[in-house]
Amino acid sequence: MGILDKLFGAAPQVLPTSVRDMKSFVREVEESPVPVIVDVWGPSCGPCKKLEPVLVDVATRYAGKVKVVEISTEAEPQLLAELEVRATPTLIIYKAGAELGRSAGYRPAGWFDEMIAAELS
Repeated sequence: MGILDKLFGAAPQVLPTSVRDMKSFVREVEESPVPVIVDVWGPSCGPCKKLEPVLVDVATRYAGKVKVVEISTEAEPQLLAELEVRATPTLIIYKAGAELGRSAGYRPAGWFDEMIAAELS
């Protein structure tokens, strides 16, 4: 915690938005006015659990500029089929409703900072 956080209080933590079906995917991802990082995760996935605090940090630091959305492998089967995810965690980046790219596996916070600066700014 930095000196400014001690004086003025830390920014409130922003949690990823949970999406479970096609309707909420359209609303939260495809119609989002800001770029979206989608995390497809599984409840028994070790790297997914390691990635969770990183995504909370990214969602908090980039609040209002980038949205973080999470989709469990237990979500609506039609949604998972549409996303064509083959491994967890899978990160899919959207801007203006279109997929920009995807990456499978754990990524550290620095990867998100570089990707946001290069692709979403």
